[in-house]
Amino acid sequence: MLSYSQGPTIPLLDRTIGEQLEYVAERWSDRLAVVSRHQQYRLTWADMLTNADRLAHALAELGVKPRDRVGVWAMNCYEWMLIQSACARAGAILVSVNPASRSHELSFILRKSGLKVLFLRERGDRTNYAEILGEVRSGTTLPLEHAVFFGSATWDQLLSLAPHAAENPDLDDVTNIQYTSGTTGSPKGVLLTHRNLVNNGFVIARVLRYTEHDRICLPVPLSHCFGNVIGSMASLASGAAIVLPNWVFDARATLEAIEQERATALYGVPTMFIAELRDPDLSHFDLTSLRTGVMAGAPCPIEIMKQVIRDMHCPELTIGYGLTETSPIITMSDVDDDLDRRACTVGKAVPCTEIKVVSLEDRSTVERGVQGEICARGYMIMKGYDAEPDATARAIDAEGWFRSGDLGVMREDGYIKVTGRAKDMIIRGGENIYPREIEEFLYTHPKIAEVHVTGLPNERLGEIVLAWIRLKSGENATSDEIREFCCDQIARFKIPECIRFVDSFPTTLSGKIQKFKMREIEIREQGLERAAQTQTA
Repeated sequence: MLSYSQGPTIPLLDRTIGEQLEYVAERWSDRLAVVSRHQQYRLTWADMLTNADRLAHALAELGVKPRDRVGVWAMNCYEWMLIQSACARAGAILVSVNPASRSHELSFILRKSGLKVLFLRERGDRTNYAEILGEVRSGTTLPLEHAVFFGSATWDQLLSLAPHAAENPDLDDVTNIQYTSGTTGSPKGVLLTHRNLVNNGFVIARVLRYTEHDRICLPVPLSHCFGNVIGSMASLASGAAIVLPNWVFDARATLEAIEQERATALYGVPTMFIAELRDPDLSHFDLTSLRTGVMAGAPCPIEIMKQVIRDMHCPELTIGYGLTETSPIITMSDVDDDLDRRACTVGKAVPCTEIKVVSLEDRSTVERGVQGEICARGYMIMKGYDAEPDATARAIDAEGWFRSGDLGVMREDGYIKVTGRAKDMIIRGGENIYPREIEEFLYTHPKIAEVHVTGLPNERLGEIVLAWIRLKSGENATSDEIREFCCDQIARFKIPECIRFVDSFPTTLSGKIQKFKMREIEIREQGLERAAQTQTA
């Protein structure tokens, strides 16, 4: 049997994000929509609609027209979710800016996306966002017209405007741009439509059997598709509430949120679940309200999956797989699947989604049980990469199949096991990192002659960033010096934890760098065999 499967065909929703918000607010007006515990702020669905329409009016006052780009550069907060809805109601395009981005990355996104308005917090615990933005704006000419700081007089004034949402975008209009590393060096803006996001949320909610009585504990970033689709869009599709435990992930705050808000679902990348399991007071928290959840964003260690089900009282925990370009979910396990399917695979094709595994040589569909590249097709495929038609054509073929770059095997029962991925991609604690982006930045260091970056196994994070560096003749440098150079220029999670200074690199006879040999040398010399052999679904 060939490695092809199709999820069940079901009627999809024909509402935009704004229309879905209106539908939910009318149906469950007084039920909780968002609980932001660290901000001590709670909103009902009626509150969400009213405030979203106030901000939609505010966007119009700021000169934002349909299809203009509006950015959010912030950690998890209720304001993030309001702006997501407001942009949809106003017909604007929301650009998700990773809060870990620093001047180098922010400058790229502001120029690439053509943001007209940027919403942000003035500063976080460790980051002065206003200062970084000021540095970027002083160094170049940007299309950015307005920077609005949460909690400022401007923000308060915008929220005081009368509700107004006059626009009615088309289902296939782009509503969100999320940046992903893709298959070449610079991040690409993934164009996602109302149809993509509303229906991916609808499908996820259906698989997880969400109702308006569920509460989703969401410690993953809203700036990622895990937070703003698997989280907020699944909530919007079902009427379930979102519970934000903290600005950023904190294991103790997450456990407290589950207990005190009686959360029924918990999300996280494996690193987060590991931290929660290791909390010394885990057994003292009442987690019995949990029913289900999603572990995704990075390869999931099978033993961790089993521990969460057993020790965190989460009997219907699932694993999901997908990519930003697929809105993101394309496979999930069912909540009532046996442990083998839920712990040892990434599930099967979700409704209205086609999956196939193809040969890397001739692109033909391989037999089940044979490794190949995972491809997907359906309503959830992105509209394309922003202003990059050639890259879009390479990613999506003439028949509409998206090439994931991930390797996998389809079992006889149609369930997928991911066996590898695009060879250069690093996934550190759920963050996708493309080595070339780091390499290109490090080449701006005056002492570096050559640098190559790859991933190194790590038991806690899955992978960390490894850089091999050849210095220019006569130069000397330390690892700390290189890391200091990166600080406040690239996101913290991209800064190499492991640096080796070398005179040469392993290569093929044709001179091509063999990064897998760099990795093998470090595994052997650092004694990382155990981390490298961690079994994942």
